[in-house]
Formats: sequence, structure tokens, C-alpha cells
Amino acid sequence: MGDAIGEILSPAIGVAISPVPIIAVILILFSKRARSNGPAFLAGWVLALVTVCTVGMLIGSAANIGTSSGPSKGAAVLRIVLGALLFFAAFRQWKKRPKEDEEPQMPKWMAGIEEFGAVRSFIMAVSLSALNPKNLVLTLAAAMSITQATQESLSGADPWITMIIFVIIASSTVAAAVFTYLLGGERAEKVLTSWKAWLTANNSTVMCVLLLVFGIVVLGKGISAL
Repeated sequence: MGDAIGEILSPAIGVAISPVPIIAVILILFSKRARSNGPAFLAGWVLALVTVCTVGMLIGSAANIGTSSGPSKGAAVLRIVLGALLFFAAFRQWKKRPKEDEEPQMPKWMAGIEEFGAVRSFIMAVSLSALNPKNLVLTLAAAMSITQATQESLSGADPWITMIIFVIIASSTVAAAVFTYLLGGERAEKVLTSWKAWLTANNSTVMCVLLLVFGIVVLGKGISAL
């Protein structure tokens, strides 16, 4: 199981270090109903990751992406496609980066977050977790790695334990923000404000670097398996 966990670490970290969802959950924690909205956002985030990863594993198993002797050509091609998508996303982030004299702009939909309730917070987390193209690609890449490991070496509950580890790591930053607010007392707002300021200023750069690195990793694995 150690090899499988090693395979899912990179995509899990890629999902976790996503500036926009972290900024969104911080704004949720500054909203009027923060104590209910924060946990609702975290629940939606986790549930969406579990759902996408589970569906990806089931599809991969049905498609038989691995064999006893190694990954199939279909799995290699899929990895190459996923890597190419990550490269394209990195290029888009680079093009969208603010110029030196420009203020970073956050998505317009963030403007109304302070009026959200628990249901809208939950739905937004699901959208940012499962429907965000970058997170979707990385989660599917993790699911494919787990499925391949299952067909080669994992047995029993090992695939699901590996998936849970992926979800825990991928949710760690969102969970850290929520628990910082709930348990951090008076210092929590100052800490979260500093996180938000840094992520807002460096969003495009962080995303571009992450997408490029993980694109290289996924593409390399696909090419080596051909």
C-alpha cells in the first residue's frame, strides 16, 4: 500500500494547495453565519472529493486500466491527456496573471459570500472541489493510480484506505482554515486575513507553478508507460 500512497501524494497536495477554494472558505468564515457555514463548506468539499474519487476508481476498474504486468496502454494515454490538460491550465493561469501595476482580481461570485447560508456554502464547496477543472483532473489522476495499484497489489480495504488518505490530505488546507476559525479565538481573524492577503496576491503564480509541476509528473508517467 505504500507505493499507492506515494502515487496519490502529488495530486492530493495539488488539490490542497488551491488558492481560490482557500480564499473562498476564509470569506465564508468572515460571513454572518460562519459557525455553520464553515463546517458546511468543509463537508461539501470532502463529500465531493470522495464522490469523484470513487466514481473514478469504479470507471477505472471497469475499463481495466492495469494488468498484472503493468499499466495498460489506455491508462498511459489517459495520463498523457490529463497531463496535457494540466499544461493547458497552467498556460491559462500564466496569461491571466496581473501585471506589476495591477491589483489581483478575484472572481466576481465571491462578492456575495458574506450573505451565504449553510446550504449555499455546501454547494459552493462541491463546485470548487468536484467541478473545478484542475481539482477534477488531479482527483481523477489519483483515482486512476489507486485503481491501477488495486489491480496489481492492493487488496481488501487497502484501496479505500488509500482513497481516504488522499481525501484527508486534499482537504487539509480547507480543514485548517475552518478549525483555525472555530478553535483559534481572537487571533483567528488576524491569521485568516493574512492567509487571504497572501493567496490573493499570489493566486495566479501559485496555480501556474502547481499545474505545470503536476502536468510534468502526470505526463511523464503516461509517456514512460507506453
